[in-house]
Amino acid sequence: MRRGGILPRILQSWWAPREVVRGLSAMPEAGKLVLLMAAMLIFLIAQAPLHAREAQLDPSVPLEGRMGGALLAVIFIMPLLAYGLASLVALLSRLTPWRLRPEDSRLALFWALLAVAPAMLLWGMVAGLVGPGAAQILTQGLVGIGFVVIWAAGIAALARKV
Repeated sequence: MRRGGILPRILQSWWAPREVVRGLSAMPEAGKLVLLMAAMLIFLIAQAPLHAREAQLDPSVPLEGRMGGALLAVIFIMPLLAYGLASLVALLSRLTPWRLRPEDSRLALFWALLAVAPAMLLWGMVAGLVGPGAAQILTQGLVGIGFVVIWAAGIAALARKV
Protein backbone atom coordinates (compact mmCIF):
# COMPACT_ATOMS: atom_id res chain seq x y z
CA MET A 1 0.00 0.00 0.00
CA ARG A 2 1.18 3.46 -0.73
CA ARG A 3 2.13 5.77 2.08
CA GLY A 4 -0.09 8.73 2.58
CA GLY A 5 -2.42 10.52 4.86
CA ILE A 6 -5.61 9.35 6.41
CA LEU A 7 -7.95 10.64 3.67
CA PRO A 8 -6.42 8.60 0.82
CA ARG A 9 -6.60 5.53 3.04
CA ILE A 10 -10.26 6.17 3.82
CA LEU A 11 -11.02 6.40 0.11
CA GLN A 12 -8.97 3.29 -0.64
CA SER A 13 -10.88 1.40 2.07
CA TRP A 14 -13.94 1.41 -0.16
CA TRP A 15 -12.27 -0.76 -2.83
CA ALA A 16 -9.25 -2.40 -1.09
CA PRO A 17 -10.00 -2.56 2.65
CA ARG A 18 -7.74 -5.53 3.38
CA GLU A 19 -4.67 -3.73 2.08
CA VAL A 20 -5.45 -0.61 4.08
CA VAL A 21 -6.06 -2.44 7.35
CA ARG A 22 -2.94 -4.60 6.87
CA GLY A 23 -0.94 -1.41 6.33
CA LEU A 24 -2.25 -0.01 9.61
CA SER A 25 -1.61 -3.16 11.66
CA ALA A 26 1.41 -1.72 13.47
CA MET A 27 -0.60 1.23 14.79
CA PRO A 28 -0.20 1.78 18.56
CA GLU A 29 -3.22 1.69 20.87
CA ALA A 30 -3.23 5.47 21.21
CA GLY A 31 -3.60 5.73 17.44
CA LYS A 32 -6.53 3.32 17.49
CA LEU A 33 -8.23 5.45 20.12
CA VAL A 34 -7.71 8.52 17.92
CA LEU A 35 -9.33 6.66 14.99
CA LEU A 36 -12.35 5.79 17.11
CA MET A 37 -12.79 9.27 18.54
CA ALA A 38 -12.36 10.91 15.12
CA ALA A 39 -15.07 8.61 13.75
CA MET A 40 -17.35 9.42 16.67
CA LEU A 41 -16.82 13.16 16.20
CA ILE A 42 -17.73 12.88 12.51
CA PHE A 43 -20.78 10.78 13.42
CA LEU A 44 -21.87 13.51 15.84
CA ILE A 45 -21.45 16.20 13.19
CA ALA A 46 -23.36 14.03 10.70
CA GLN A 47 -26.37 13.97 13.02
CA ALA A 48 -26.65 17.77 13.29
CA PRO A 49 -28.75 18.36 10.13
CA LEU A 50 -31.26 15.68 11.15
CA HIS A 51 -31.55 17.06 14.68
CA ALA A 52 -31.97 20.59 13.32
CA ARG A 53 -34.78 19.36 11.06
CA GLU A 54 -36.47 17.50 13.90
CA ALA A 55 -36.16 20.49 16.23
CA GLN A 56 -37.76 22.67 13.58
CA LEU A 57 -40.63 20.23 13.07
CA ASP A 58 -41.11 19.52 16.80
CA PRO A 59 -39.90 22.45 18.94
CA SER A 60 -40.85 20.69 22.20
CA VAL A 61 -37.25 19.41 22.32
CA PRO A 62 -34.83 22.17 21.28
CA LEU A 63 -31.82 21.58 19.06
CA GLU A 64 -29.45 22.02 22.03
CA GLY A 65 -31.20 19.22 23.91
CA ARG A 66 -31.12 16.92 20.92
CA MET A 67 -27.45 17.59 20.26
CA GLY A 68 -26.65 17.18 23.96
CA GLY A 69 -28.22 13.73 23.92
CA ALA A 70 -26.36 12.86 20.74
CA LEU A 71 -23.11 14.09 22.30
CA LEU A 72 -23.60 11.84 25.32
CA ALA A 73 -24.45 8.83 23.16
CA VAL A 74 -21.82 9.23 20.45
CA ILE A 75 -18.82 10.57 22.37
CA PHE A 76 -19.22 8.75 25.68
CA ILE A 77 -21.37 5.64 25.27
CA MET A 78 -20.53 4.48 21.73
CA PRO A 79 -16.76 4.20 22.36
CA LEU A 80 -17.44 1.95 25.34
CA LEU A 81 -19.75 -0.20 23.23
CA ALA A 82 -17.14 -0.30 20.44
CA TYR A 83 -14.47 -1.55 22.83
CA GLY A 84 -16.89 -4.16 24.17
CA LEU A 85 -17.89 -5.33 20.69
CA ALA A 86 -14.26 -5.58 19.57
CA SER A 87 -13.45 -7.65 22.68
CA LEU A 88 -16.45 -9.91 22.06
CA VAL A 89 -15.43 -10.51 18.43
CA ALA A 90 -11.88 -11.35 19.51
CA LEU A 91 -13.24 -13.74 22.13
CA LEU A 92 -15.63 -15.40 19.68
CA SER A 93 -12.81 -15.86 17.18
CA ARG A 94 -11.36 -18.43 19.58
CA LEU A 95 -14.20 -20.72 18.53
CA THR A 96 -12.91 -20.70 14.95
CA PRO A 97 -9.61 -21.77 13.41
CA TRP A 98 -8.92 -18.08 12.71
CA ARG A 99 -7.72 -16.21 15.79
CA LEU A 100 -8.11 -12.46 16.09
CA ARG A 101 -6.08 -10.69 18.74
CA PRO A 102 -8.01 -8.07 20.73
CA GLU A 103 -5.83 -5.24 19.40
CA ASP A 104 -6.44 -6.40 15.82
CA SER A 105 -10.17 -6.65 16.48
CA ARG A 106 -10.15 -3.06 17.75
CA LEU A 107 -8.25 -1.86 14.68
CA ALA A 108 -10.65 -3.57 12.26
CA LEU A 109 -13.73 -2.14 13.99
CA PHE A 110 -12.38 1.36 14.61
CA TRP A 111 -11.05 1.65 11.06
CA ALA A 112 -14.37 0.52 9.59
CA LEU A 113 -16.14 3.20 11.62
CA LEU A 114 -13.76 5.88 10.40
CA ALA A 115 -13.87 4.63 6.79
CA VAL A 116 -17.67 5.00 6.65
CA ALA A 117 -17.64 8.41 8.34
CA PRO A 118 -17.79 10.34 5.02
CA ALA A 119 -20.83 8.27 4.04
CA MET A 120 -22.35 9.15 7.42
CA LEU A 121 -21.90 12.83 6.56
CA LEU A 122 -23.79 12.20 3.32
CA TRP A 123 -26.53 10.42 5.26
CA GLY A 124 -26.77 13.35 7.67
CA MET A 125 -27.18 15.83 4.84
CA VAL A 126 -29.83 13.69 3.16
CA ALA A 127 -31.69 13.11 6.44
CA GLY A 128 -31.60 16.80 7.32
CA LEU A 129 -32.27 18.33 3.92
CA VAL A 130 -34.42 15.76 2.14
CA GLY A 131 -36.02 13.97 5.08
CA PRO A 132 -37.52 10.49 5.26
CA GLY A 133 -37.85 8.62 2.01
CA ALA A 134 -36.02 6.59 -0.58
CA ALA A 135 -32.89 8.78 -0.57
CA GLN A 136 -32.45 8.40 3.18
CA ILE A 137 -32.98 4.64 3.00
CA LEU A 138 -30.46 4.39 0.17
CA THR A 139 -27.79 6.34 2.07
CA GLN A 140 -28.43 4.32 5.23
CA GLY A 141 -27.97 1.16 3.19
CA LEU A 142 -24.74 2.51 1.72
CA VAL A 143 -23.39 3.26 5.19
CA GLY A 144 -24.48 -0.09 6.62
CA ILE A 145 -23.21 -2.25 3.79
CA GLY A 146 -19.97 -0.26 3.57
CA PHE A 147 -19.40 -0.68 7.29
CA VAL A 148 -20.02 -4.44 7.29
CA VAL A 149 -17.86 -5.05 4.21
CA ILE A 150 -14.94 -2.93 5.46
CA TRP A 151 -15.13 -4.41 8.97
CA ALA A 152 -15.30 -7.99 7.69
CA ALA A 153 -12.40 -7.37 5.31
CA GLY A 154 -10.39 -5.91 8.19
CA ILE A 155 -11.09 -8.94 10.34
CA ALA A 156 -10.15 -11.28 7.49
CA ALA A 157 -6.92 -9.35 6.88
CA LEU A 158 -5.83 -9.49 10.51
CA ALA A 159 -7.03 -12.93 11.60
CA ARG A 160 -4.34 -15.60 11.85
CA LYS A 161 -4.78 -19.29 11.14
CA VAL A 162 -3.98 -21.47 14.16
